[in-house]
Amino acid sequence: MLGTYLLVLIGPGSIILASVLAIPEPETLILVAASFGGTVGVVILLLGQLSGAHVNPAITLGSTLSGSFSWKLLLPYVAFQVVGGLLAAISLRLALGAAGPIASLGSTELAAGITPLSGTTLEFIGTFILTLSALTASSYIQPRFKQAISVGGTLFLLILTIGPLTGASFNPARSLGPSVVSGYFQNQLVYYAGPLAGATFAGLTFRLLREFLDRKLR
Repeated sequence: MLGTYLLVLIGPGSIILASVLAIPEPETLILVAASFGGTVGVVILLLGQLSGAHVNPAITLGSTLSGSFSWKLLLPYVAFQVVGGLLAAISLRLALGAAGPIASLGSTELAAGITPLSGTTLEFIGTFILTLSALTASSYIQPRFKQAISVGGTLFLLILTIGPLTGASFNPARSLGPSVVSGYFQNQLVYYAGPLAGATFAGLTFRLLREFLDRKLR
């Protein structure tokens, strides 16, 4: 819950900051990507040893399907991630109010010309890559700071690539919190269906690849 709270507080907070300060688009994209990627990296460093630092229902689902995480913890983790996202959005609303460019609290939005189907596909692809990165890092990369760099860096690059098109959520809790608290619900199904499907495919793919490699190494 704490990790997701920090991610949704800082990530969408950077979007709000860029809007209020009227930061030009290229700089805004870098700021937002660095805010999300950097926060994930810091959370992995601080909380990874204690909880795995999922901070994302999609990552938890992918980890569970890959066999790397307990089914018994799936629903509790997702529930607390959702609560963390909602609390962060409430914090932003209480701190900043509801006027002007901050009204939607950094909710994920599709760019002009991007259809819901295209947006869902892009969110699927981005979450698939992010989940594979997280599973690979947690299973094969040590020490923890390298895991933080790997996963945070992957998210940073994905936001730079896909962010201008969909907002680059890859995280249902990140989209749900600002959406519910601000009342912005346009095309929000994209940010639940795409990430959950992408994480499911990534988790099953990782499991098959790991089983294949284990057989080859015996």
